[in-house]
Amino acid sequence: MASLSEPRSASLPALDDVWSWLAEVPDPEIPVISIVDLGIVREVSYDGDTLVVAVTPTYSGCPATAAINLDIEAALGARGVGKLRLERRLSPPWTTDWIGPEARDKLSAYGIAPPLDGTAADGRGSLRAQRLAGANLAIACPRCGSHATEKVSQFGSTPCKASYRCTACLEPFDYFKCI
Repeated sequence: MASLSEPRSASLPALDDVWSWLAEVPDPEIPVISIVDLGIVREVSYDGDTLVVAVTPTYSGCPATAAINLDIEAALGARGVGKLRLERRLSPPWTTDWIGPEARDKLSAYGIAPPLDGTAADGRGSLRAQRLAGANLAIACPRCGSHATEKVSQFGSTPCKASYRCTACLEPFDYFKCI
């Protein structure tokens, strides 16, 4: 079996370069953050001269998964990557804890309330996350910062978001649900 390390050939791009290229690929549902910001790109490595990119979908039925794969292929192909294998990695499952602080700031600036820290699924059947999903969490309004908000619907503009309304500024907004 070939090594899953840095390429042996100088003609193959360095892994740091590949990571930076992937950091330019926007999430198709939330274009203000990249797929790297979202935390779904789990690993970049080489298997011989084939670049391997492991991607964990936000959830198994995510409708954006196919679009993300096509965007990865297009972005890397434009950079001259000829041999590419995308691997779907389901374990460990993605969690909103994988969204970094900078991406959370980008979400908020875009008008989407980022997931609350510590409310993601706990790996034990996500019972805690299920209980929290039904709760009316004190979500800060991304527009005015008030915590005087209320859930309008568990389902927002995409399956990974819920609809909220700020009772202070009266603006509606999406909340990125904890998974």
